[in-house]
Amino acid sequence: MVDDLGDDPYFEKPRDSRDFDAGLVRESLDVLPVREAVILASADTVTEAMRSMQREHRGCVLVTDDGTKESKLLGIFTERDVLLRIVDRGKNPATLGIAEVMTPDPECLAVDSTVAHALNKMSVGGFRHIPVVDQEHRPAFVVSVRDVVGFLVEAFPREILTLPGEDTSPKTREGA
Repeated sequence: MVDDLGDDPYFEKPRDSRDFDAGLVRESLDVLPVREAVILASADTVTEAMRSMQREHRGCVLVTDDGTKESKLLGIFTERDVLLRIVDRGKNPATLGIAEVMTPDPECLAVDSTVAHALNKMSVGGFRHIPVVDQEHRPAFVVSVRDVVGFLVEAFPREILTLPGEDTSPKTREGA
């Protein structure tokens, strides 16, 4: 291979930043940087759920009958539920059971699903979080939009990190 100057290139030709490795989305969900799901019991209150979400820096909690990974997934409770089912309706989270405002029987992914399946469900359903369950419908983990974006940024670090940014420098000098 010879470059524009007639020399042998020392480095690989840089790829077009618009190239996308379609193989990435065929990867199994286990390539995503997911964290263990926060799981609560269906008898817990909304206040307990919101405190768990704040403490663990999560956008959702999964709900099972007894609050463990060993029982089947019953529902998901998200930040969106707080806004639309509690705050917007003037309900008291201290006395409200999570089972009353969770999304029951949410759409899920199987543990052997691919990143493409997650992206498709998120895009079509408008979801920011997708529970992932095993063959017995027990919660394994949650895939979030943040997990998928983090995976893609790791896959394309040069393209992401070298994007021209907005000029954030001050327009006037401070001090002097």
